[in-house]
Amino acid sequence: MVHPYHPLSGQEFELVSWCQAWGEDRVFFEDASGRVCSIPASWTDVAAPDPFVALAAGRSLFRFEDLRRLVALVRDLQSSPEGDGLTRACVRGIMS
Repeated sequence: MVHPYHPLSGQEFELVSWCQAWGEDRVFFEDASGRVCSIPASWTDVAAPDPFVALAAGRSLFRFEDLRRLVALVRDLQSSPEGDGLTRACVRGIMS
């Protein structure tokens, strides 16, 4: 595991499988107790490093396109007549 915030970071496991699951590439492995677990392949050294992550080198946490989508989502939530008061209050809290 190479993702620095994962509790198994720095440990090595034998790869059981690598496939698409839950909309992303995931690796499956057996943990110390023999249970099959999975994590995103991008959190391991099995997958090639994400070019954005490599170039950002910790200086940027967000991609521009992801931030644009987030802004559009927040605007949609703010203007949605179906949105409940709690949703609008949460969005106001995020935006302030």
